Amino acid sequence: MAVKKKAKERVTKKKAAAKKRPAARKVAKKKVAKKKVAKKKVAKKKVAKKKVAKKKVAKRKVAKKKVAKKKVAKKKVAKRKVAKKKVAKKKVAKRKVAKKKPARKKTARKAATRKTTRRKMTTTKKTATKKTAKKKTARKPNAAFMRPVQPDALLAEIVGGKPIPRTEITKKLWLYIKKNNLQDSVNRRNINADAALKKVFGGKKTVNMFEMTKLVSKHIN
Repeated sequence: MAVKKKAKERVTKKKAAAKKRPAARKVAKKKVAKKKVAKKKVAKKKVAKKKVAKKKVAKRKVAKKKVAKKKVAKKKVAKRKVAKKKVAKKKVAKRKVAKKKPARKKTARKAATRKTTRRKMTTTKKTATKKTAKKKTARKPNAAFMRPVQPDALLAEIVGGKPIPRTEITKKLWLYIKKNNLQDSVNRRNINADAALKKVFGGKKTVNMFEMTKLVSKHIN
């Protein structure tokens, strides 16, 4: 009977130990989880502290920049004031110099009047010399153009049969063209030939001014 009791007690102890083990495990797991949460909180606090420290550093930098800008602005204002004072001094100096100048203006005016009189004299002399030069260099007519030329029978119908210079031939030709209204109404350089002029132009109806002189020169001896 005692042995049986001992065996029963062992079994009950084993069962109690088996029941206690998962509870101990759960407790251990809870402790580990709590430790992890505590670590995370510590890490978050450290991150928050770092962020605060960074913000403070940034604020300090901004404050330093503002102070530096204010100093630069003050320096610029001081420089401007100095520049204005210098400009004011220069203006005062210029005014003082300007007050002394009127005595010299009279001499300057006298010099200007002398220069103008000299220029007038030189211009009158130049104009006089130019007029004399124009009189001396009067163009003489070319002897070749003024030499009388004999027109042939076809040209003689328009110009006449007597020997005359080339210039007179061109004049008489243009008088004939204007009299008979042979100049083209659209293009004034072209000449519409009539029966008499068509013979001179070699059978062409319309002729240019430059062509006309070439064609007319063929009918001159």
